[in-house]
Amino acid sequence: MALVVFNQKGGVGKSTIACNLAAISAAQGLRTLLIDLDQQGNSTRYLLGAPVGAQQPTVASFFDQTLGFSFNPAPPADFVLRTPFEQLDLMAASDRLDELQVKLESRHKIYKLREALQQLGNDYDRIYIDTPPALNFYTRSALMGASGCLIPFDCDDFSRQALYTLLANVQEIRADHNAGLQVKGIVVNQFQPRAKLPQQLVQELIAEGLPVLQPYLPASIKVRESHQLSLPMIHLDPRHKLTQALVELHAALA
Repeated sequence: MALVVFNQKGGVGKSTIACNLAAISAAQGLRTLLIDLDQQGNSTRYLLGAPVGAQQPTVASFFDQTLGFSFNPAPPADFVLRTPFEQLDLMAASDRLDELQVKLESRHKIYKLREALQQLGNDYDRIYIDTPPALNFYTRSALMGASGCLIPFDCDDFSRQALYTLLANVQEIRADHNAGLQVKGIVVNQFQPRAKLPQQLVQELIAEGLPVLQPYLPASIKVRESHQLSLPMIHLDPRHKLTQALVELHAALA
C-alpha cells in the first residue's frame, strides 16, 4: 500500500500524520518507507533529527538520475536511508527539489516515481508519501503512483472550501492517470470536541457524504515535544490520547 498524505493548504499536519502513521506501521512489524517530497523537509527532520548531509542520497538524487539515460541506473532502494527506528526507512527531502521541478516537467518525467513505487513495493509492506502543499509535479507524481490518498483537515472554513477543489483534483488524476487511486478518507486533525465550530464543520462534511475517518485526532501540545525530540508519538508516549487515536486511525486504514 502506497499512501499519499496531501492537502494544498499548508499547516494542516501532513508531515505529522505521515510520520506517525509510518512509525506505527514499523512498530507493528511492517517494513515501512516514508518518502518526503516536500522541500521543506519536515518529515525528514522529524525522523532523522536533522536535514541530510550533502553526500547522502535523497529523493532529489533519485529524480536527478532520471534526467539522464543509463543502461544500469541505480535502483530506487539506493536512495533510501535508515532511520533510528527499526523497520522504518526514509527517502529524504532536499532543497534541490524546487530547482529540479522545471527540468523534470520539461522532460516529461511524471511517471518515474510510479515506476519507483512499483519496485519499492517488493521491499516494503507500507509506503507513505508526504507531499508539498501544492498540486505541483511532485504531488501529481505521487498521486499517479499511489494506491490511496489521505487528506488532513484542520477544522476551519478555509480548509473546508479548499477541500472541494482538492477532491476534484484527486478525482481528475484518478480518471486520467491512475484508476486504482482511492481517497482513503479525510483525517480530522487538531480536533477540539468542546468547541462549537469544529463539531459543526465535521458534521456538515459527514452530512455531505464525504469520507470522514474516525477517530478524530485531538489537539495536543505533546506533538510539539514529539517534533522537538524527533520521536513519533508511538515512541514518545504510547499511552497518550493522541497516540491511541493515531493507532486506531492506522487500524482503520488497514
